[in-house]
Amino acid sequence: MTTTTGQLSGISATTLLRFATAGSVDDGKSTLVGRLLHDSKSVLTDQLEAVEHASRSRGQETPDLALLTDGLRAEREQGITIDVAYRYFATPRRRFILADTPGHVQYTRNMVTGASTAELAVVLVDARNGVVEQTRRHAAVAALLRVPHVVLAVNKMDLVDYAEPVFAAIAEEFTSYAASLGVPEITAIPISALAGDNVVEPSANMDWYGGPTVLEHLETVPVSHDLTGCHARLPVQYVIRPQTAEHPDYRGYAGQIAAGTFRVGEQVTVLPAGRTSKIAGIDLLGESVDIAWTPQSITLLLEDDIDISRGDLIVPSGDAPATTQDIEATVCHVADQPLTVGHRVLLKHTTRTVKAIVKEIPSRLTLDDLSQHPNPGQLVANDIGQVKVRTAEPLALDSYAHSRRTGSFLLIDPADGTTLAAGMAGDSFATSAEVVHEADDAGWDF
Repeated sequence: MTTTTGQLSGISATTLLRFATAGSVDDGKSTLVGRLLHDSKSVLTDQLEAVEHASRSRGQETPDLALLTDGLRAEREQGITIDVAYRYFATPRRRFILADTPGHVQYTRNMVTGASTAELAVVLVDARNGVVEQTRRHAAVAALLRVPHVVLAVNKMDLVDYAEPVFAAIAEEFTSYAASLGVPEITAIPISALAGDNVVEPSANMDWYGGPTVLEHLETVPVSHDLTGCHARLPVQYVIRPQTAEHPDYRGYAGQIAAGTFRVGEQVTVLPAGRTSKIAGIDLLGESVDIAWTPQSITLLLEDDIDISRGDLIVPSGDAPATTQDIEATVCHVADQPLTVGHRVLLKHTTRTVKAIVKEIPSRLTLDDLSQHPNPGQLVANDIGQVKVRTAEPLALDSYAHSRRTGSFLLIDPADGTTLAAGMAGDSFATSAEVVHEADDAGWDF
């Protein structure tokens, strides 16, 4: 079940799982991640020696495995996680990219960052405290980001004498709450990250539990990022015109397929212009192929000469999304400066960036109880709310519920390039009646 770091290059054919950890402060997220890395033999000798030395200098007899992820000096001094820590490890069955996210309320935006590309979220709960406000907040964020798999890791079971009733009560409460948010799959596992119970190896202290360990579940959960069957989308990143003697008339449209499959001979539409053509050829890694799929980076050749540039979207003609300049979305505000009605921003969607204005902020979501606070006027750091944005040019967005890749976007400060908010087109899990009010859009003619 385990592998060393030196073996990673030999298992490139295994699948990849991106997952994030979340939970309240001191629930043991970093310790769990450290235990996974340590017990799966994914820690280099010098890293472990450094952790052992740091632990001894702090008067600890055993290595503090949380130090494997809490890399910032402030994190080590305070014993908390501040920033998202990404770690890479592998077993013979699967490769992993994990994001250890902070537990403090003021770092909710960091959890959004870490979970935005995750296929699975591990939400930790202290067995002594049960489901708390921050537990519900992180479950709501996971549901909002459409993370398909959620693991409830009930940690510190050693401190409640490995009592099954304690685990069962917490699992029932959390499962009921997460299911009400629309989380499709929830798996509860009792663990002790400090002692290693049910993290990598089964626990001898909980013979009443017959399910998988955390690592077992991570290795076997179905990977849902196979997007080959989704709506085909190719954001154009670059137009290739060699204009050489060998390729005098070559005109290719290069980019990474965001979703779906493209085939030679297929009729496609270029958005937002709406011009149509047929795929004359597909170049992949210097060779011509008849078919290509996500997430391959390819160059498409079309039968007709069409004015195509970076930011255009190539889609099958029979499956083209509608273009619009009016976008309704749920956003998580990540900047320290507020987002206000009338705010002039840049909106970046795939490879396209356009001017936009925030026309309305109909509501702000209260993650504690999922209620909507109408007409907040602004969103501040860590707020999640509904916005209506008007763009200067048409965009082709899918609903985030259908495509996390082409249904997401960023709002950017045009003055300094700061990311203001991460957006998800369409409805969130908690909808409410639309609250409409007039916004002052003087000076913007689009």
